[in-house]
Amino acid sequence: MSGLIRRAAAEFVGTAFLVMAVVGSGVMASRLSPNDVGLQLLQNSIATGAVLVALIVALQPVSASFNPVVTLVERALGLVDIRTAAALVVAQFAGGLAGTVLANLMFNLNAVTLSTHERTGTGLWLGEVIATIGLLLVIFGTVRSGGAGRVAFAVGGYIAAAYWFTSSTSFANPAVTVARTITDTFAGIAPSSAPAFILAQLLGGAAGFVLIRYLFPAVVVPAAADGSAADRKVLS
Repeated sequence: MSGLIRRAAAEFVGTAFLVMAVVGSGVMASRLSPNDVGLQLLQNSIATGAVLVALIVALQPVSASFNPVVTLVERALGLVDIRTAAALVVAQFAGGLAGTVLANLMFNLNAVTLSTHERTGTGLWLGEVIATIGLLLVIFGTVRSGGAGRVAFAVGGYIAAAYWFTSSTSFANPAVTVARTITDTFAGIAPSSAPAFILAQLLGGAAGFVLIRYLFPAVVVPAAADGSAADRKVLS
């Protein structure tokens, strides 16, 4: 049980810092470059990619998924059991919400303000499906190639790039999506837009799982008897 608590704590802390980076860098970018949305996105994407590398390197020995879709795929692949997956997912959602509140407070904003930034449309939803599939392929493909130690750099690089090549700016993470509904800043998403984004992410997760099973069949490694996994993976 103590091991599971540590893993949940790592997911909580990691997801909180990830969201703080996403929201906080968005606020900073909008203040430093108020008239240049492209520059704001560049600043936001660099900060997010960089913090992912740092957080995954630091927390991977314990747990560093920071993403319910990744955890659910790990469960489907037999890498974690149901109780572990449930605990990690709860920690990810809680950590994301805590991260947004802290980011808001750091910039002297209200702790919670519902976003008014509508993000809707088939193009954006397709972008989330694509972003999530790509994220899963990067994570599990890197691990399958024997590069578990390089996952942090692969994921950080992928997310920084996906900010630009996907129409949705690559949320690719239900916990981060929910967390971003309570900040009315550059990184926010209106609560009414979040369900469709999360559905698209889950669809991307299902498609990604099928591709992983087909492309990397040897990645399916049963969870250890104590519920631990040999290599904790990630990801945004």
